[in-house]
Amino acid sequence: MRFSANLGFLWTDRPLPDAIRAAHAAGFDAVECHWPYAIPAQDVAAALRDTGLRMLGLNTARGDVAGGENGLAALPGRQADARAAIDQALDYAAAIGAGNVHVMGGFASGAAAHRTFVENLHYACDRAAPMGITILIEPLNPYDAPGYFLNTATQAAAIIAEVDRPNLKLMFDCYHVQLTEGDLTNRLRRLLPIIGHIQFAAVPSRGAPDHGEVNYPYLFDLADQLGWETPLGAEYKPGGDTDLTLGWLTQFRP
Repeated sequence: MRFSANLGFLWTDRPLPDAIRAAHAAGFDAVECHWPYAIPAQDVAAALRDTGLRMLGLNTARGDVAGGENGLAALPGRQADARAAIDQALDYAAAIGAGNVHVMGGFASGAAAHRTFVENLHYACDRAAPMGITILIEPLNPYDAPGYFLNTATQAAAIIAEVDRPNLKLMFDCYHVQLTEGDLTNRLRRLLPIIGHIQFAAVPSRGAPDHGEVNYPYLFDLADQLGWETPLGAEYKPGGDTDLTLGWLTQFRP
């Protein structure tokens, strides 16, 4: 098993380049992040070169965070802002060699939101394709993100089929999927052809994956049997010093 450290949650007490170096020192095989835009891309790229780690992906900007926004791509009337965020994310990803951009839908519902999301995903996929970048969409559970537009893997799969672009994939976050739909084993088997990245955290605490209701060693072994090769994303909240929560990293490796 290979693992990626999500630096949106891990080592948040230090600047992103230093967090990359900490992930390397801890034995991670790759990194990923949420919103790196305050850090110059060249500084992040330098840390990646120094460590030999690959940045798997990042998120589009959330919009007006103080106003409660959590993504823009499904918000009717905000297409210009959504596409500016997509452009920003793609340009940053290209500058640091990241292979995925997660396009965040935001808080919206209804037919107009669906049309807006699909149109913006067409734009994102078309712009990302010449760069060799995959666009990801991720369902968020209604406990952590009530009112978020995309909330089930079933809904995401239907949108991926509708958009019909080879570089649009599902971010399969085991934590969110378990809380919303469950049946992780069968969903992972069935959805594997459209999955672009897998993330995990304990359920329901969202802490390190060494406790809770999901048997992650079993699930990781299943992913390996199914031919999954990309590092699995540790997107959990450590609740303190990240280094003190990493016992699972050696425990889960064969």
